[in-house]
Amino acid sequence: MAHILILGGGAAGLAAALAAAQAAPAARVTVLERNPKVGKKLLATGNGRCNLDNTAIAPEKYFTADPAALRPLLAAVDAAAPLAWFEQLGLYTRTDEAGRVYPYSNQAADVLALLELHLQRHTVQLRTGCTVSTLRQSKGGYAVQFTTAEGGTESLRADAVICAMGGAAGPQFGTDGFGTRFAADCGGQMRPLYPCLTALQCAKPNKSLAGIRAKAAARLLDGDRMLAEEMGEVQFTDYGLSGICIMQLSGLLAPGRSPKHPAVELDLFPAVPETELAALFAARAPLLAEDTAAAFWLGLLHGKLGRALWAAAALPDTAPHALPAGSWQKLAHTAKHWRFEGLTPCSWKQAQTTGGGLALREVDQHFQFKGCPGLYFVGETLDCAGSCGGFNLHWAFGSGLVAGRSAAGHAAAGRALPKASAPAKSRKKPHR
Repeated sequence: MAHILILGGGAAGLAAALAAAQAAPAARVTVLERNPKVGKKLLATGNGRCNLDNTAIAPEKYFTADPAALRPLLAAVDAAAPLAWFEQLGLYTRTDEAGRVYPYSNQAADVLALLELHLQRHTVQLRTGCTVSTLRQSKGGYAVQFTTAEGGTESLRADAVICAMGGAAGPQFGTDGFGTRFAADCGGQMRPLYPCLTALQCAKPNKSLAGIRAKAAARLLDGDRMLAEEMGEVQFTDYGLSGICIMQLSGLLAPGRSPKHPAVELDLFPAVPETELAALFAARAPLLAEDTAAAFWLGLLHGKLGRALWAAAALPDTAPHALPAGSWQKLAHTAKHWRFEGLTPCSWKQAQTTGGGLALREVDQHFQFKGCPGLYFVGETLDCAGSCGGFNLHWAFGSGLVAGRSAAGHAAAGRALPKASAPAKSRKKPHR
């Protein structure tokens, strides 16, 4: 009986296992998961709602060192149609105004329960508490050695192995970068890892603003050159900046590719041109002739935020009507170009996904490791991180589906289908 082994019971691994079992009903399919239960990280996605896809999938929504290599792989993921696959499993979904797709129940637990139901129906074996240690070639397939939940050592032979052990983001969910280290030990070319979709620390954070939120346009700069702009809600923290728009910009801070002098510029009035904003401020001053600067922001910005902006513009704390006329242009410019420098991504614990990983050119269009027929790498292990909004789960589920179906064909035939590429010069025999 053909045996397909999946290393990792997250989104990509569970999709791969079920796809393999569906495509090869006669095969034995086993999942090895280190956590006590599968799908731990999946349960936390979308704030527990499981934002499982997006209607606006495009290569531009992903961060990678190799955009050209991404395009055919993403096309394969799109062709696998993960959302349609879920619907065939019985999942009913809803789509919000931003194109984010959720289960209709808004419960990530329901998505996991549905996957587990179908895995059980297809007699997929889920073994939890298992820590993989070595992978080696064996009898035309692969032998995987691992530590069991009871502390013993066991080895399993498989005709095909799918590595879905994730990246380094979210160590509270049992991830520690083992999947990427595993890929490196198999001889794969690696891109440096970095926390992606995370908040940003600033060199001089304004701690008095911690917890305040504001709608803004957030721009990533390299010196004075704008690299990207995101619209949305910015959250001020005691260490810097957060919010989805800030997290999106963090994806561009990849080692070796990030700007030399990164800074974030906030536009707190993106719909108002600077000259109009200066005029608005000037017209407002006489209305508050007897009041201090604090009253100036009533109805415009949170008081603390307004006072911080006032200070950033180096305006004196005096009644607005007493300020010289040029003050309003200065304040408007600051409100449209409020700069935060000394940026560094926050820790892996705060990151939603892993940037970097196994180079995309190391796998073929079926996510098969080139030069190693029957060995696959999927999901977060690869150098592909999606934007917020369901793009990462689209990649995880889709790459799992593609690899699972290909592995089923390979295992059933006893050979690589389709034929694998020639080994890279630096390729090692899989081992640890």
